[in-house]
Amino acid sequence: MTEITKLNCMIVDDEPPAVEVLKTYVMSVSSLHLAGICKNAIEASNFLQMQSVDLLFLDIQMPHLLGTDLVRTLKNPPNIIFTTAYRKFAIDGFELDAVDYLLKPISFERFLKAVNKVMHSRLKPVEEKAILTPETVNNANPFINLRVDRKNLKVYLDDILYIESLKDYVKVVTTTRNIITKHSISSLEDLLQEKNFIRIHRSFIVSVDKIVSFTSNTIEIGKYELPISRMYRLEVERQLRN
Repeated sequence: MTEITKLNCMIVDDEPPAVEVLKTYVMSVSSLHLAGICKNAIEASNFLQMQSVDLLFLDIQMPHLLGTDLVRTLKNPPNIIFTTAYRKFAIDGFELDAVDYLLKPISFERFLKAVNKVMHSRLKPVEEKAILTPETVNNANPFINLRVDRKNLKVYLDDILYIESLKDYVKVVTTTRNIITKHSISSLEDLLQEKNFIRIHRSFIVSVDKIVSFTSNTIEIGKYELPISRMYRLEVERQLRN
């Protein structure tokens, strides 16, 4: 059996009850190792200069420095799971490529779901990469081949709703299934930008044909609502209104 390397994680929160809940959850998951606890973002910044971690459970509303501002100061941030009582910060979480966004009070089930997102991306075999060539996307019925479970899976572009970045992986959401494969979202953007796909966020590319409605902040595509980040807002509005 392959030994699973534990994730070094850190809790950053100024509320002792919330810290205790997260500490109990972390200690209950064998794949997690609690490397440290900090009561504010400044302490966390100092800690991260001395020791690297794989995962931050990071509160947002804290004195002196917001959790979101801490992430913006990090050159190579670890996986981030925001933990907050305020839903209004959700868009900031998406824009910072957070793995997940947990609203307090946090249930253990919801905590596990967020952690599993991180574990899934780490445990995927390296050889599972998307196979993309101009020939496949320029076909009369264009498609891409995705390497999944040691097989080449043909995915027609017309079936794709959106693509989501998961750090070193991407999740391709289609009309029938979700597919995770090792690839960068930027290389997919370069390949698909002439095929009626548009980047709306650092973490999302969507099929223009599948858009149901949109505002200046969000896009509705199928049953999903995705954020439009400030970085891409003007270009998205220009393309969609044209």
